[in-house]
Amino acid sequence: MDRKYQLVQGLLFGILFGFLLQKGGATRYDVIIGQLLLDDFTVVKIMLSAVLTGMIGVHCMKRLGWVKLNPKSGSWSQNVLGGLVFGAGFALLGYCPGTIAGAIGNGFLDALAGGLTGILLGSGIFAALYPRLKDGILKWGYYGDVTLPRLLKVGDWTVIVPLSVLLGLMLLLLERAGI
Repeated sequence: MDRKYQLVQGLLFGILFGFLLQKGGATRYDVIIGQLLLDDFTVVKIMLSAVLTGMIGVHCMKRLGWVKLNPKSGSWSQNVLGGLVFGAGFALLGYCPGTIAGAIGNGFLDALAGGLTGILLGSGIFAALYPRLKDGILKWGYYGDVTLPRLLKVGDWTVIVPLSVLLGLMLLLLERAGI
């Protein structure tokens, strides 16, 4: 596939994703804070829907030979440190990187001033520290490029089908609970 076409396709999907985040309410500060306070599960429902759709869609494209998946290797320390940094920024500002972009598109100045500044500052600090971290703390608990189906030694769909049912049930329960 032509690289230019891939970039245009990525841009269009990014715009669509941002539009859907905005329409779902995930770019509003009060919705994000409601999620953090466990009062409003709009963000969880949006993300569960995205995971469900993406998981099925990507694996259908893989099955059709349209894409080849190359999972990145990782470690427990990368996940823990990344989660802590992400969570701290999310809790302090009330936005994640995707919702910051959507909130900036809505004209919310707090996202532009605080969010964009935080992303740029955090990225810069990480880039400066990365040479010292990459062979040290970021390797702790290294597990490679394992996936759940590989770990369980089963086919992709053996994991996707029950996981899809579980995620669908979770969405249904959240919706019925009215949260």
